[in-house]
Amino acid sequence: MNDDLVVVTPIYEDVVASGMLFDELHKVFGQGICVVAVDDGSVRQPVSAERIAAAGLNGVVIQLKRNVGHQRAIAVGLSYVADTLPSVQRVVVMDSDGEDVPATIVDLLHALDAPDVDVVVARRRSRVESLRFRSFYFAYRWMFRLLAGRRINFGNFMALKPASIRRLVAMQELWIHVAGCVLVSRLRMTVCPLDRGARYSGRSQMNFVSLALHGFRGLMVFAEDVLVRVGIACAFVATLAVMGAFAAIALKVMGYATPGWFSIALGILVLVFLQTGALTLVTLMLTGVVRGTTSVPANWEDFVAKTELAKNTTLPPAIMEFPPIDTV
Repeated sequence: MNDDLVVVTPIYEDVVASGMLFDELHKVFGQGICVVAVDDGSVRQPVSAERIAAAGLNGVVIQLKRNVGHQRAIAVGLSYVADTLPSVQRVVVMDSDGEDVPATIVDLLHALDAPDVDVVVARRRSRVESLRFRSFYFAYRWMFRLLAGRRINFGNFMALKPASIRRLVAMQELWIHVAGCVLVSRLRMTVCPLDRGARYSGRSQMNFVSLALHGFRGLMVFAEDVLVRVGIACAFVATLAVMGAFAAIALKVMGYATPGWFSIALGILVLVFLQTGALTLVTLMLTGVVRGTTSVPANWEDFVAKTELAKNTTLPPAIMEFPPIDTV
């Protein structure tokens, strides 16, 4: 197997689009590429390694036992590469629907050649989504910036060096949100502006609820930062409530308060203080819980039903025992 360049792509019920992706990859790179296709528990349209071989590529299909979502599917693919292809030089993560254009991989790899770069991520230079989607996406980026204190303007399309892969697969955040894990990993990252392509076939499997959940998972990676910022905001509001209460008392003493105004204003300010004070204490306690929680990355082998090799594809001896291999 040629493992100088490996492409990891999650696929779910999308045989037509993934087949077109394999054809495009062959047009751009010929046989000098290995495809690791992670079938995310497809039932109606499972991916076969025969399609990879038909495109003239080397590769393997990792069939998962159940649908785990594209973020975990990517984590399985990267973990597979880290464990079974230790000599890999460059790894590209991309979606299989055509929106990540194979021809632009060359731009990512060119930026990855810099000695001071560990990860190159693709930032969308142009988008083809609806106005509603772009509006919600802008609101999400603004909220992410406000709560996490970081900018997130990239997705799954990225190129990585071997050391970066080993670092990411050792982090439990990879199983939650790939882009968020890259941000929190402190790897040396550079951004490559690229145009987004059109889908090869069909419609996206992601609906609004799925996209919202994906966004909140990105915030989960920075849960500690989010809690601290929420606690600071609550403490600030509580301080303003105390200052407002003293101002209301001063106005009452000086005789400027109208009948009934003082009791209403003071009651509201006291309630605001009590609520924000309680929320501040809760966030501080949750921050301590998050800081003291230790977890290890999931075992990727537990998700795998089997692996299927494309014709004429060979594997290193390290993985001949697990997972079971079928050759097509």
